[in-house]
Amino acid sequence: MATEPILAALEVAEVPHRHGLARSSVLSGYWSLTKPEVNFLIAVTAAAGFWMGAPASFAHFPWGSLLHTLVGTELVASGAATFNQLIELRFDAQMRRTARRPLVSGRIEPSHALWFGISLSVIGVIYLAVTTNALASLLSILTLLGYLFLYTPLKRKTPLCTLIGALPGAAPPLIGWAAACGRLDGNAWLLFAIVFLWQFPHFMAIAWMYREDYSRAGYFVLPAGKSKDRFVAWQTSVASLALLAVTLGPAIRGESGIVYFAGALVLGGAFLCYSARFALQMSTVSARQLLFASILYLPALFALLALDKK
Repeated sequence: MATEPILAALEVAEVPHRHGLARSSVLSGYWSLTKPEVNFLIAVTAAAGFWMGAPASFAHFPWGSLLHTLVGTELVASGAATFNQLIELRFDAQMRRTARRPLVSGRIEPSHALWFGISLSVIGVIYLAVTTNALASLLSILTLLGYLFLYTPLKRKTPLCTLIGALPGAAPPLIGWAAACGRLDGNAWLLFAIVFLWQFPHFMAIAWMYREDYSRAGYFVLPAGKSKDRFVAWQTSVASLALLAVTLGPAIRGESGIVYFAGALVLGGAFLCYSARFALQMSTVSARQLLFASILYLPALFALLALDKK
């Protein structure tokens, strides 16, 4: 009995620490809702679109507008990611890959996530309208709606969801370009095509690695039966070959120089090799290598494009 006051004192002393851990867990949960690893690539492609659409003079480059564009785009993308996890909460709980997400694990209440997603999306759309222009804001709205109401439900209906989902997925460079100059031209759509095609080998690698998880949760991202391997191989190899051809477009159209042209050939050739290896081997190892290569490829390509802009 004499030790009880000591134990009580220890419990009181631990309360702030526990509260601190809980607070940290909640904050990390909200951060996870935004899918920061996906938002990094969104920021890269939106920045590339802005850079290529902005005036050529480095001395007069609108750095402030670029920052506004990235902030607004990331807010809308974070809102879309939050809504996506709300919609797929029941299915995420059935997948090992997503079982530790904040909504599934109970770190964040669904009602709180709903208001978080609404706030991020609305603020992001308004922010783009006020700090850039109406076209960039409209494109962000269309991207959000396409991702949530076309791609997300189609994942449980048809393997063609990848084709539909690649449309809003390729929109960030259009948002960046529109924010820079208030219009879209052929060069903006060329960037759109690059990101559009890149998504197929990128997602096929993910779909193959987690095919059992997706099947367990009832997602039809890959066909059933023997046609699955052929579907993955074609989507990966044909898209990668087309991607290599399309990435040469900026140099051919005079938007970039020989440095970008040579770099795009080298990067595209290497990416095509990883894609072909995966298409032929259809193994988890080759899928993981392709996924890693895809994550490195896109920022490297757009960095070359930005550095060699004419």
